[in-house]
Amino acid sequence: MPYVHLTTNCFADFLGAGGLDRTYFELMLERTRAALEDLRAKRADASLPLLALPAARDDLDSVMAVAADFRDRFDHVVVLGTGGSSLGGRSISALADGGFGPRSGAPRLWFMDNVDPHSFDALLAGLELSRTGFLVISKSGTTAETLTQFLICTEAVRSAQGEAELSSRFTIITEPGDNALRRIAGRLGMAILDHDPGIGGRYSALSLVGLLPAAIAGLDPAAVRAGAAEVLDAALAADAPDKVEPAIGAAIAVGLLREQKIATTVLMPYVDRLADFGLWFRQLWAESLGKNGTGTTPIRALGTVDQHSQLQLYLDGPHDKMFTLIMLGCADAGARVPEDLAGDASLSYLAGRTMGDLMEAEQSATASTLVANHRPTRIFRLAALDERVMGGLMMHFMLETILAAHLLGVDPFDQPAVEHGKELTRHRLAGERETTS
Repeated sequence: MPYVHLTTNCFADFLGAGGLDRTYFELMLERTRAALEDLRAKRADASLPLLALPAARDDLDSVMAVAADFRDRFDHVVVLGTGGSSLGGRSISALADGGFGPRSGAPRLWFMDNVDPHSFDALLAGLELSRTGFLVISKSGTTAETLTQFLICTEAVRSAQGEAELSSRFTIITEPGDNALRRIAGRLGMAILDHDPGIGGRYSALSLVGLLPAAIAGLDPAAVRAGAAEVLDAALAADAPDKVEPAIGAAIAVGLLREQKIATTVLMPYVDRLADFGLWFRQLWAESLGKNGTGTTPIRALGTVDQHSQLQLYLDGPHDKMFTLIMLGCADAGARVPEDLAGDASLSYLAGRTMGDLMEAEQSATASTLVANHRPTRIFRLAALDERVMGGLMMHFMLETILAAHLLGVDPFDQPAVEHGKELTRHRLAGERETTS
């Protein structure tokens, strides 16, 4: 498996007050059995396309061909999309560029998922548009934010380079059928790739939505899917829920909600490259489970940064949080503190130590302190962080979310409350146009 999942610190027989009763946990875990059977059936009859992605390879040749073209022609690639259209690719691509520049031979990727005009003005003013490509992602092809981004960037390229350049600068990912994005892109001769209509945005990281940006960044999409396949195959081959790590995680989260009223879940990786993964998880968990008055609120934290901004609350505030720490083994990694420069007696514990030694000590200390304060805490231990591990983590949390939805009695694939806000936005803009016309 790409990770080790440690959950002992979530249970009352180890944690004490605030922990989950084992008997109640086993009841929750057994209730995932039906959901696991349903997932097996859906993979067998191909009725849930998400479950076919980890084993799929026939689509990757075209992904790699598009990626090679982008890498050859562009120094910058702007990825336009929001929510699930952006966060999956952004999370995986962070393995190649943690914010300090792209790999050799790869363009710099800019994930623009908001519509702050200041940011777009600065982006377009700072890029050499003659060496910039655009990847536009909207499943429905009607997302107002993405369409606005797209149209403004299209006009910027047209003004700077001429309309003839548009067809070679933009590649569109949207579902088949008639929609505004596909119509405009078709009229302008832009390349259009099909978004699988059976895969929702927040579950699309293992499709070309997440893997094409990753391939442009120089990563291996097949390895991402291989890691996901390890987790999915193990889950669906298990003969009992107690052998399914995502089922265990779902049963703990829902059990703590119902028995201990723990309605907040904190994901805290101790790896900078997983900072965006925390944002991806936050959307996945919140948008899938927050329905009909139920669900738990996800918070993305980052170690060691949030030891200095959030840990006081976590340790001494309300007993309403479950913690998931992701730890990468890093002892003896990185630069070493010179002993002569750390000669001050108060720094003797740092002298001769590596930066990785400090990170290793801090992540272990945080876990121990949370447990000492009776905070339910589970740990994902990673021996490495690469495409395989990222794929495994993504599949774990997608399955855990689906199984938690089953326990909560909600549909993990819809988001009905969000649609109301979108409709109000359209009406408001349309009303303002009528008022000023």
